[in-house]
Amino acid sequence: MDQGLEITTQERPLWRRVIDFPLVAMIIATMVYMAGIVAAGIVAKFAIRAFPGFTFETRVYSIALPLLIFLYVFVIAKLGEHPRNDYWDSKAVRHLLWGLVGGAAVFSLVVLIAAALGIYRIVGVGDLRGMLAALIGPTLFAAVSEEMLFRGILFRWIENFGGSWTALLLTSLFFGAAHLANPHASAVAAAGIAIEAGVMLGAAYMLTRSLWLPMGLHAAWNFTQGEVYDIPVSGSKADGIVNAQLSGPPLLAGDGFGLEASVIAMVVATAFGLWLLWLAIRRGEVIQPWWVRRRALSATQTAAT
Repeated sequence: MDQGLEITTQERPLWRRVIDFPLVAMIIATMVYMAGIVAAGIVAKFAIRAFPGFTFETRVYSIALPLLIFLYVFVIAKLGEHPRNDYWDSKAVRHLLWGLVGGAAVFSLVVLIAAALGIYRIVGVGDLRGMLAALIGPTLFAAVSEEMLFRGILFRWIENFGGSWTALLLTSLFFGAAHLANPHASAVAAAGIAIEAGVMLGAAYMLTRSLWLPMGLHAAWNFTQGEVYDIPVSGSKADGIVNAQLSGPPLLAGDGFGLEASVIAMVVATAFGLWLLWLAIRRGEVIQPWWVRRRALSATQTAAT
């Protein structure tokens, strides 16, 4: 299995070796990503005429998405000792479709269990009018931008330096912590996001070595819970095709954050994530830390001389 992570012995200028070092490349990539977000916000503030009737948030989404993808493909993907574009995937359509189906199915199972326990209850018919706006707005933006940052940047270079297990652990913790600023967030909610989504999305990235499967899972997970089942998405209120209520103990109902903060989602989604991780291990997709690979290369070169 060739991950493009092998150590090369070709001499390069010192400045290039510095910026190509995994942690330095990660910092540069993160700065480029954040610059894209800031630039999109500035442009959106003055682009009212170009987007009549759009809210500020929608203008940001519309500008930031193509800008971030451009920056990733033409700047971020070229960083590091072994440039790699995680959007280039010969099985992109298949991985995206599997992600969409998987994300919707996993969260539907969570809702089914919650309904069977009396935690989730449908009380009426919802409104379809906001569904398309939610799909092309926060749902698509979160799936693309967050996977680009947490898997395409942080996971990629943490793994390149510290190995797959370190990358999976740290990016899961970072992903959970990033949701602490959301409405109704708590330590339990952040832990839930880290355990269920962090493992599931990180394992999906390991398995395919592209962003399409995690993006599909992420988008379908959010869209299904919010726009279909009328459940808060990471604490943010949603309008689904049904009107529904959550009631019960906080560990089962999510305490205002939604079912992502419930033990139900933690068990179901984490089990699915562990299955993806098992598939990745079977395919040999676990990368050793940089220093382990360096020692192995040195030993091989010594044995050959």
